[in-house]
Amino acid sequence: MMVVGVTGGIGSGKTTVTDLFATHGIKVIDADVVAREIVLPGQPCLQRLQEAFGDEVLAKDGSLNRAWLRDKIFSDSAAKTQVNEIMHPAIRTELLRQLNAADSPYVILSAPLLVENNLTKLCDRVLVVDVSTQVQRQRTLERDGVSAAQVEAILAAQVSRNERLAAADDVIDNNGPVTALAEQVAQLHQQYLSIATST
Repeated sequence: MMVVGVTGGIGSGKTTVTDLFATHGIKVIDADVVAREIVLPGQPCLQRLQEAFGDEVLAKDGSLNRAWLRDKIFSDSAAKTQVNEIMHPAIRTELLRQLNAADSPYVILSAPLLVENNLTKLCDRVLVVDVSTQVQRQRTLERDGVSAAQVEAILAAQVSRNERLAAADDVIDNNGPVTALAEQVAQLHQQYLSIATST
């Protein structure tokens, strides 16, 4: 099974791009979705986070208190390391399970930290959804309702635009209107189909 890794910085439009691949019948496995699923109530990861950080990590309904955990890992590098040690192996295991079960001509692995977390090793090709840093800031502020300081912290935690582009086999330019994306995705889809069927 050919695996195409799709990545991009925050606010780059990864989800819009992977949704377009899905319209072509391609299975999309999203690391962000998997990361949310493994910390649902009753899951071992949530229990381990509670053991590590106490009841503060839980919301009143017993689910993960994401806002508390986000603040914690941005202000405490040791806590960030601890969270990564708990979550990353579980995420990788579930990603591999879903990749092995995929049944489309090729499969998309969507991960914002594809390069940072060395998930490129699981991929045959890497597609980067690229936008300028200015566009990233603007879109993230509008979409997520976070502070400018939080946006800067998120940008600082991700690899630079140049590092991400250096890992790319293919690039989609998403600085323009969303209507320009469909054609770029359609062209890449045909390219990926021909690679997948020729191997």
